[in-house]
Amino acid sequence: MRITGKLRAVFGPAHSSSLDHEMTDANRSLLAQREAETQQWETIRRPDGSTYVVPRNPDDKSLR
Repeated sequence: MRITGKLRAVFGPAHSSSLDHEMTDANRSLLAQREAETQQWETIRRPDGSTYVVPRNPDDKSLR
C-alpha cells in the first residue's frame, strides 16, 4: 500500500462535507446568475441525433 493509501486508512478521505447545509447568500446569488445564463441558450437537435447550442435571442448581449 502506498503512503497516501495508509494515510487514508487512518484519517479517511481528504475532503468530506455534508450535503445537507444551508445555502449562503453568495451561493444563492451565484445560483441565480447561473440560472439566468442558462436561460439565454437553446439546445437544437439535428436529425442525426447530435445537439448544439444557439442563443435564444441573438440581439441580447447582456450575459455574453
